[in-house]
Amino acid sequence: MTTFKLAALQMTSLADKNANLQTATRLVTQAAQQGALWVGLPENCFWMGPPQQTSNMAETLEGPSVSAMANLAKRLGVGILVGSFLEKHESSEKPYNSSVLLSPQGECLPVYRKIHLFDAETGEHHHESANISPGNSPTCIHTPAGIMGLSICYDVRFPELYRQLSSQGAQLLWVPAAFTWETGCAHWEILLRARAIENLCWLAAPAQTGQHSPNRKTFGHAMVVDPWGKVVARCEEAEGMALATIDLQLLAEIRSRLPALQHRRLK
Repeated sequence: MTTFKLAALQMTSLADKNANLQTATRLVTQAAQQGALWVGLPENCFWMGPPQQTSNMAETLEGPSVSAMANLAKRLGVGILVGSFLEKHESSEKPYNSSVLLSPQGECLPVYRKIHLFDAETGEHHHESANISPGNSPTCIHTPAGIMGLSICYDVRFPELYRQLSSQGAQLLWVPAAFTWETGCAHWEILLRARAIENLCWLAAPAQTGQHSPNRKTFGHAMVVDPWGKVVARCEEAEGMALATIDLQLLAEIRSRLPALQHRRLK
């Protein structure tokens, strides 16, 4: 598979799991109807509510939310990135913020647990580490549509993670996010394009958008970026999708003409 359609979805998740799951199901179905073979949901796609309720909202991979998406993937015959969900920790009350890639057969592929947690004062107060346990392992996954590297939101500010992913062979980088409005206006597109350019990778960034609570607003602007840094599809601020054709032959051609990954001297 050298070319395929991919959709980076955009939604406004709230503190209602059932409603969020219905929205995710509807958007994934619409993307599949438009020919997408791989579909990405944003960070916190199943729940965005009060931080103090975080541990109560956690599920296992076998829980109802991921299982519903796995069944949907199998029914539609599409791969689905659950951009992130709250995954129960084996030894802590604080869950992981985890991404899981589901195959078109509905199988759970290796899980990525968010490494870099968002503790910042950027117009809103965020202390993710107070309620979330960090992961510690970069995750690359071999699929029929190429090698996919996983990351989540705040990770995008740490280029060393993406360098590890590209060193492991990543051809497509996923960056599902719930970027704040203030940081998104300033940095979102710049960071995404930079990660695509410096790693000569395709990049897909599903996004949360809009007002989730009186004190939380996200930027939206889900997008797909090619290995030359060109934004080939984007949303603005409404619910929807960035739909693009991923061309792995184009990636190979760019890497051949500009073999920067082979010229690295510092490891």
